[in-house]
Amino acid sequence: MGADTFSPNVNGSARFSQRLASGLAARGHEVHVVAPAASRRHGTWTESYDGQNITVHRLRSFRWYPHDWLRFSEPWFINRNSERIIDQVKPDVVHFQSHIIVGRGLSIAARKRGGIRVLGTNHFMPENLLEFTLLPKSWQEKAISMAWKAAKRTFGRADVVTTPTQKAAEFLEKSTGLDGVLAISCGIDADNYVPDFAPRTENRILFVGRVTGEKQIDVLIKAVSLLPDDLDAHLDIVGGGDLLKHLENLTKQLGVDDRVHFTGYVTEDELREAYTKATVFGMPSIAELQSIATMEAMASGLPVVAANAMALPHLVKDGRNGFLFAPGDAQQMADKLEHILRLPQDELDAFKNASLAFIAKHDLVRTIVTFERLYRGASDVDVAAIDATMAAESLNTSSLRVIDLPAEPTAEPSDAAR
Repeated sequence: MGADTFSPNVNGSARFSQRLASGLAARGHEVHVVAPAASRRHGTWTESYDGQNITVHRLRSFRWYPHDWLRFSEPWFINRNSERIIDQVKPDVVHFQSHIIVGRGLSIAARKRGGIRVLGTNHFMPENLLEFTLLPKSWQEKAISMAWKAAKRTFGRADVVTTPTQKAAEFLEKSTGLDGVLAISCGIDADNYVPDFAPRTENRILFVGRVTGEKQIDVLIKAVSLLPDDLDAHLDIVGGGDLLKHLENLTKQLGVDDRVHFTGYVTEDELREAYTKATVFGMPSIAELQSIATMEAMASGLPVVAANAMALPHLVKDGRNGFLFAPGDAQQMADKLEHILRLPQDELDAFKNASLAFIAKHDLVRTIVTFERLYRGASDVDVAAIDATMAAESLNTSSLRVIDLPAEPTAEPSDAAR
């Protein structure tokens, strides 16, 4: 498996790569991950995720400024490194999660060697990286065009191309000219989350994700400042990023610094507790190809107020498990939040139950089984015909050797904070 972002990075695509790798290992497959080194230390060693040992090939990397943590593998060595790893591991399958550097190198090496099944999954949106390029606006349109041309070349080497949602699949096809892109959910293990149906004693709004521009967290903070005082609503922002100081200053300017709490990165247990304690989840982002954080919130039984943008409408059914608002409209978001916060307990419980029902089809086992079928040679037509019963398939499958290329640094997917 190959990716341009992987643990310890905190974003949706990195979390998906980790869960897919550990899930495949738990089912008996030998999984190797190729990813940038998280520091100056590089090499190959065993890393443990979700109780599974994974062989991780950490490539020498460099820090991408002005981003606060992002590192890329050195592009001038990626072809040589990819050929070396392919020759050493001799994989049956190469599955890359990003086209930028690692996916490009591994897909070229796999095709050169021949006899290797190649899959590519896209988590990329230009908005996720543009703010970290320092390019003037006059150059950004050209940069986006070049990025999609590069994506077309890399994904064009794959036997099957996937992305987390149908909206994202249509977006990728339109942007690259590719066709037959499959929508396969990133999936979630709902059993890891704990819904709480006890009568609420406080109004808590939760956001989980990277504190960066495309998340539009300022819209959420402004919405909180517009809520009536009698609600005594508090906002917990879980995650870190380059806009943290700016948003802290914004809360002071709006006079809500006593009601908006920045937790920074938290542990998995602390994250689950934050979901359980919340009353409603807010997601103002305009660049979500799926949003693992929103899926985690739904698995925790939370109603969701989300921007009507990209893939979020695939998760939020307006008036059933939450509400959608016009992107960037703080007043409209405030109105939707107030509506939920004033619901009688029985009506709030109906929203909570709807979230739990809607998230069921995003079961992680179903996602893993779908990819196993693709690894074994199923076509996009074959997989499109598989129904929900696939999640109940036997776990006793013969093992494959899979190189999972971790996902590129984006925007999320997801984006859960740790």
